[in-house]
Amino acid sequence: MFIAKLGFISARSDASKFVLRQGNELAYLLLYVDDMVLTGSSTMLLECIIGRFRAEFAVRDMGPLRYFLGISVTRTAHGFALSQQQYTEDILERAGMANCKPISTPVDVKGKLPAAEGEPVSDPSSYRSLTGVLQYLTVTRPDLAYAVQQICLHMHDPCAGHLAFLKCVLRYVRGTTGLGLHLRASPHLDISAYSDADWAGCPDMRRSTSGYCVYLGDSLLSWSSKRQPTVSRSSAEAEYRAVANATAECIWLRQLLGELHCTVDKASVAYCDNILAVYMSANPVHHKRTKRIELDIHFVREKVALGELRVLHVPTTQQFADMMTKELPTVPSATFEDFRSSLCVTATTHETGGC
Repeated sequence: MFIAKLGFISARSDASKFVLRQGNELAYLLLYVDDMVLTGSSTMLLECIIGRFRAEFAVRDMGPLRYFLGISVTRTAHGFALSQQQYTEDILERAGMANCKPISTPVDVKGKLPAAEGEPVSDPSSYRSLTGVLQYLTVTRPDLAYAVQQICLHMHDPCAGHLAFLKCVLRYVRGTTGLGLHLRASPHLDISAYSDADWAGCPDMRRSTSGYCVYLGDSLLSWSSKRQPTVSRSSAEAEYRAVANATAECIWLRQLLGELHCTVDKASVAYCDNILAVYMSANPVHHKRTKRIELDIHFVREKVALGELRVLHVPTTQQFADMMTKELPTVPSATFEDFRSSLCVTATTHETGGC
């Protein structure tokens, strides 16, 4: 492989990322088919690498990063803004909802639908197609993660109620096309995670929904909303499984940063709003009620014992991962908008800063 000849080494944590180190200089390459993003610690190193590429392939230098895989990248005074505004407009045109009336939240207070909700839709392929494109939109819109996850649960047999749910999400998207994800510059590389679970929330299988948000400094880097694979017999069990999922993501991120030669010295911090789950992460005694989650307990406690993780309690009012597990109201306290801002989702129309 030509990239290997240049001295790049593939990151084990992500096969699409490559790292080149020459003395004190570093270069990073992100490769997807025939599109790539290249950055480095010095202009001279970048010019040398680009020259080697040009000697071997017909490549075109597009200058500073502005667009990649449908994602618009804008440099702001405080970092970068990632947006999929044109992609969002295309979704609405495709769904025939470009002129629909917008709403303030993607999910109402009855956000979980049973499998049988009305008559089967006449065109299930259209439902699945729109669900698929909305999944890619969550790359820069973590505020949509929970709603899209709920839509995905019914792709195999969508009914009228599920289609109405999908249209509600599109109406929310209509009113928020200018929102995107902001990656803010931070002087530290502290990793913090918020995990939550909506116990037995599935109306059909009584499984819980897990969610987490992982921050690097002040920027949200990773998030997830996913139904747990098994039924939890208590809220503590569901919450602890959510902590284990967030811990696994923190471990992956620490490993990736290590391969990028950005070592994280401090322990990661996982915030949970369930007191019992916090106690179990530090207490080696396995009580009868927790024996079913012994594997997750050992996994999290091992990281706590090694000093790589701290599990702390956070008040529900500051539990940002709530956005990944349940529907949130807009009144009387504007909870949804407040949490959305905490997920680094804001308008992307700010003036750009200098390079």
